[in-house]
Formats: sequence, structure tokens, C-alpha cells
Amino acid sequence: MNKMTKSILVTGATGFIGSKLVEELINKGYDVTSLIRKGKKGNSKSKIIYGDLTEEKIDFKGVEFDCVFHLASHTPLEKNKKILEKVNLEGTKKLFEEIKDSTKSIIYISGLGVYGETGEIIVNENQKYNPNTNFVKIRLDAEKFLKENTSENKIDFAVVHFGDVYGPDGWFYEMLIKRLKKNTFRMPKGGEYYKGFVHVDDAVGSMMAVLENKRFGESFIVADSNPVTFKEFSNFTADQINAKHPGSVPIFLAKAVLGGDLIKLLTTSMKVSNKKISKIYQFKYPDYKQGIKQVISELKDKNRI
Repeated sequence: MNKMTKSILVTGATGFIGSKLVEELINKGYDVTSLIRKGKKGNSKSKIIYGDLTEEKIDFKGVEFDCVFHLASHTPLEKNKKILEKVNLEGTKKLFEEIKDSTKSIIYISGLGVYGETGEIIVNENQKYNPNTNFVKIRLDAEKFLKENTSENKIDFAVVHFGDVYGPDGWFYEMLIKRLKKNTFRMPKGGEYYKGFVHVDDAVGSMMAVLENKRFGESFIVADSNPVTFKEFSNFTADQINAKHPGSVPIFLAKAVLGGDLIKLLTTSMKVSNKKISKIYQFKYPDYKQGIKQVISELKDKNRI
């Protein structure tokens, strides 16, 4: 552990990625505070502060933080633009106002959707943002707000853009594994679009690397080393659980069920480079096949599949 960095606040601490981050921080000896909504159960080894970024003032009890990891947000499954703005943008602004005098640094977690349509080029951190959904535009507005206001308040700031994070929980288990087992999973446009995937352990490891190497004032793309089509990813997963390869579903039907923003994000083809983050972090699962095999093995050991 970096002895100069001890006190950490994690928002979205009960989420799929956030809960793993809290666990890893605690394992490394950090003093962790989890911001969670009432009714949720946080990691018992972390300090718990109950609060909602959209409602009442949050009592941070005078605690000062060396770093705040801001993961809390609505997902693209939320179709209401006003709700997305209230949580993802106004909630971010509210959080900042409440912690700006008590934190030294902020690491903001976002996604690759900020780059929009990129064609066949290999995207790196020099690529200009070109968001093509309301969801991403709102997330990007939050990022811009934090970048400008951390600079004015002399707070260190970094951004991590994740590819599609998979693991034993979250969308990979709930939306892919379970539906493959039931033969009810279908791919919009047949899955013929490239994605950057990242195992949740590597997502957490990358965030830790940014923190411990003090790589502030920068942005990082985090995905494994092997861009792959969603079709290949899904078919390989199906093979590991002895399920049939999934079929296709027309775009208009997928949008009707999941919403236009989510389907746009899913079907936007993108190949990315992880060379920058790889200079400070060594991936456990540099290839999706290794990562999927590990997840399936873990699920089988726990009798979840």
C-alpha cells in the first residue's frame, strides 16, 4: 500500500465493480468508507455512510479522504433522460460540492461509449470524444464538470474508461449465462461488432494501479488485449457451459425491450488499445477466453450453474 494514501471513499460500493473494489482496497490495508443507499448491505469491514446522491445532504461526518472513487451511476437500462441527468450528472455535482474541501483526489469511472463510432481504427486515449447516446453524453457532462472543478479546487483527477466488465455477477451472469442456459439469449445484429471486454479482477486492478502510481491528470482505457466480436464472445461462453450458440434478434425488437441507448452502445463496434494502462498494470486475464474460463469455473465451484 502507498503509505501516503490511506483513506478512500467509494461510491457505488455495493455494485458489481464497486463491491470488488472495496474488498481489494480493504485487503491491501486501506481505510475504506462505502457510500451506499439505505436498505443496501455494504462490506462489513468498511465504514458505511448511507446516502443518496439525488436527495438529502449526505453526512460525511468530517472525514477527509485521500481519494474518492466515483462509480455510482444509473446504467443505460434506465430509459428516462431526466432520471439519468438527476443521478449521473446532478448527483455527481452534488457529491463534488460535499467532498471538495475534504478530498485530495478523485478517480471517475466511465465507459468506452464516450468515443462513439470509430470505424476500424484502434482507439487509444488520444481519440477525441464523440458520444452518440444520451446516456453517454450525460456521463461525459459529469466528467467535464469534475475535470474543470477539480482543477479549480486543486484536486487531483483521473478518468478510467472501462470496456464491458464481466465476472461471476452483473450482466454476464444475469443476462448472458442464465439466458444461454435457457436458450433465450439473442444478439442484436447477430453480434457482428467488436467489443473490448475486461474481467472484473482486471478492472479493479487497473483502478488500483492508477491510484497507487498517482497517475492523475490522465485518462485510461481499460480492456483486455484481444478485441473480439460479441458473437465470438457469446459463442465461446456458450461452449463453456454446453449451451447452444445464441441466435439473432432484429434491432427494432431489441430497442423495444432494452431501450435505444443500451442497444446503440452494445452494437457500436470498437477496437481499443490497452497499451497505456498496461505500462502500470499487468492483466491477469489478457484474453477473454482465459477470463471466461475462470468465471465459469468459479460459478461451477459455487454450484451457480
